[in-house]
Amino acid sequence: MSSLQGKVAVVTGTAHGIGAAIAAMLKEEGATVHGVDRDTVDVTQAAQVNSFVRELGRVDILVNAAGGVVGQVHRPIEETTEESWHAILAPNLTGTFLFTRAVAPGMKAARWGRIVNISSGAGRSVSLTGIAAYTSAKAGQIGFTRQMAAELGPFGITVNCIAPGLILSNPDTQKQWDGYGETVQKSYIASLALRRLGKPDDIANGVRYFTSEGAGWVTGQVISIDGGRALF
Repeated sequence: MSSLQGKVAVVTGTAHGIGAAIAAMLKEEGATVHGVDRDTVDVTQAAQVNSFVRELGRVDILVNAAGGVVGQVHRPIEETTEESWHAILAPNLTGTFLFTRAVAPGMKAARWGRIVNISSGAGRSVSLTGIAAYTSAKAGQIGFTRQMAAELGPFGITVNCIAPGLILSNPDTQKQWDGYGETVQKSYIASLALRRLGKPDDIANGVRYFTSEGAGWVTGQVISIDGGRALF
């Protein structure tokens, strides 16, 4: 029997890349998976999030993978508008808050739950593209993870976080990578202990651990899955 047989999972950001790989992995593990993308639920709108979770009736596992840089590039802080700031914070940080808030009562009642937030290496350091809102949102996810681990732990709910390195998982990350040019690309790969870029499945495997029964005494943790870049 698969390890998550009978569990119900929600994964946000499943349109492509990391979110899609996580959803596929959870299905392989036996969970019933409900994917969320822009065509199904706007993760920044509380009414839509609450309605979606209410219709499901039960959620055992939540993975907050929606977000990204939403097509933005670096701008000096004095040229950063409030609109561009909130455009990144909303899906990355507010969406994580709204979905966590929506599933928490059911998980508390069941005395069991797994929540995994997909942050970024930018949240532990700086954005490679210099986008202040992205770094701030991803750092906020890490702080939120720790706070929720403390609050929800007494109810048997674990809350953990993954900080991925650069993974070519969507058009934005591909554009970012292409913009580096060959010299910077080679330098970046040389900075990784494992000397290769990551794949969406690398992140999904981290979620596999955090959602397993074997991780039942692990909470409030942030793991960098980045090929060893965080070592240096």
